[in-house]
Parts: sequence; structure tokens; C-alpha cells
Amino acid sequence: PVTIDSHKANSSLANPRFRSSQMASSTIVKFIACALIVCMAVAAPHADAAGLTCGVVSSYMAQCVPYLTGGPGPSPACCNGIKDLVSAASTPQDRKTACGCLKSAAASTKGINYSTADALPGKCGVNVPYTIRPSTDCSKIN
Repeated sequence: PVTIDSHKANSSLANPRFRSSQMASSTIVKFIACALIVCMAVAAPHADAAGLTCGVVSSYMAQCVPYLTGGPGPSPACCNGIKDLVSAASTPQDRKTACGCLKSAAASTKGINYSTADALPGKCGVNVPYTIRPSTDCSKIN
């Protein structure tokens, strides 16, 4: 007589139903992963199309406000924010938006020293080809 060990009969190697459901699960996971990658690839250009917003610009520059209102020299976080903003403002429209946001933020922030603001990019080793003043015409920025 042949005896069958019930434990082995129910193991994944001996149970074809278990193996096929495991393969189906693996296939579904692979399909979902591929679908996510395709969605991300399709959505990525649209995310860039939105460009900069004043919220993003403000988040880059928030660490500079203490310096611009009379505090000690620009912090490393402030300089990193400026560098990140310059990198993010990669198109003429982004630069115009950034200019408008900075101009608006400066006008609404009490105690901004515009001379300090003019010198800030140079202190951080960054070239910004315009100054932020109430009279700056952001539409002329390229």
C-alpha cells in the first residue's frame, strides 16, 4: 500500500491549485507595477507643465526672510533655497512667475531691505539676472 503524507500533499509543490494561484498573483502584481510605471510616464510631462507656483517659490525662500529683514548673514538653508529656486525656474515663464511671486512676497513682508535682497544671490554664489523691487517689470524677464 502507498501512503500519502497529508502534509506533503497540501504543500505548495504538490498542490497545483496553490501554484497556479501564486502565479496568478505574481502576474497581477507585475501588471499593476507596469500600469503604475506607464501612468507615471504619462503624467510626468503634465506635472512640469504646471510650472512654479507662489507656494513653491515661498517655500524655497522662507529661510531667507530673517536675513532680508535685518538678521545675520544668509543661512546655508537660505542659500540652498535660492539655488533650488534658480534650478526650478528653468523656463522663461517659470522665471517670470518666480519674479512676480518674490515681488509680491517682498511687498507684503514688513521690513524687507531691498539692498540686502539685491546682494543676496551673490552672497549665495548664484546669478539672478534681475532685482526684486516694487518697480521690477517681471514680464520683461527671459
